[in-house]
Amino acid sequence: MTTAPDPVGRSTDAGELSHVRADGTAHMVDVTAKQVTSREATARAVLVTREDVVARIASGDLPKGEALATARLAGIMGAKRTAELIPLCHPLPLTGIEVDLAPRGDRVEITATVRTKGVTGVEMEALTAASTAALTLYDMIKAVDHLAAIEEIRVLAKSGGKSGDWRREEPRRPRATGDDRT
Repeated sequence: MTTAPDPVGRSTDAGELSHVRADGTAHMVDVTAKQVTSREATARAVLVTREDVVARIASGDLPKGEALATARLAGIMGAKRTAELIPLCHPLPLTGIEVDLAPRGDRVEITATVRTKGVTGVEMEALTAASTAALTLYDMIKAVDHLAAIEEIRVLAKSGGKSGDWRREEPRRPRATGDDRT
């Protein structure tokens, strides 16, 4: 059984998409009636490369310069421009953006946390921050490792809003040995 969206465009059935009308056309959800709450989301992206390249990233020894600071700033800028990049995202007054980059072994783990007091969540802003930082790192290392890859772009946690808090439970996976990117 399908239920119709309420007057402000929110889904009234967990199986419905809030940004798609009954005729299949996309629309921006009207959030006028939603309550302002504190909201936070954390997302992660992982850049996988060779260990020697990660060492160069950590030391700032790359042809394009200091990658970690550049990627951090790119992530912050990405979060701020999410509504310009993702067509149906609402522009939000972001109150905090943190982008952390952790070089470890053959990868750089990027974690982005975004906060707001608003009527809609910041999951897309966190994903955009992590993705933009990862893309920037890739751009800065492609001259020394064209086989680098961006993996594991995902939301780790969100809090606030009507749907409440959520945290991804992820099992620990053993790391692969060797360079299997060829």
